[in-house]
Amino acid sequence: MEQATFAGGCFWCMVHPFDQWPGVLQVVSGYTGGHSVNPTYEDVCAGHTGHYEAVNITFDPAQITYEQLLDIYWQQIDPTDSGGQFYDRGPSYKPAIFYHSPEQKRLAEQSRDALDASGRFNRPVAVEILPAGPFYPAEDYHQNFYRTHEAHYQQYRRGSGRDIFLAKHWGMPSNH
Repeated sequence: MEQATFAGGCFWCMVHPFDQWPGVLQVVSGYTGGHSVNPTYEDVCAGHTGHYEAVNITFDPAQITYEQLLDIYWQQIDPTDSGGQFYDRGPSYKPAIFYHSPEQKRLAEQSRDALDASGRFNRPVAVEILPAGPFYPAEDYHQNFYRTHEAHYQQYRRGSGRDIFLAKHWGMPSNH
């Protein structure tokens, strides 16, 4: 089994797109990239820990490749927005790929560069590619939020602007 870690704004919206694929064994919402140990949601939102909201994915590379996960990732975010994602602004909501090996770093950079060169967006891709560090699972109520708080999740997604952006740039349906 391997790990992949992606930050793409609110972690609630990053679970379901990965959770539905064969070979994805677990998707955990949490915090990474910061300087404090065991941060809480409140700590991260206050902006004092340096953490990103992110998802850590355990996957079977025999069933789904890291490249496929990267393709899924790009289609969940605005890769040109380094100030946050959609409604959520600030450092904890910035997009980033956290690599777990030199091969993941190479593939992430290759994927980013190809997307940037594609002309799909009228601004440059601004997603950071950073080494993975400690990952701290978020509080239980944040896990699988799309399932446990379906109405709240759907309302949040609609209001955030994420679905409109994804539909415009990727032709994605708005029921993620």
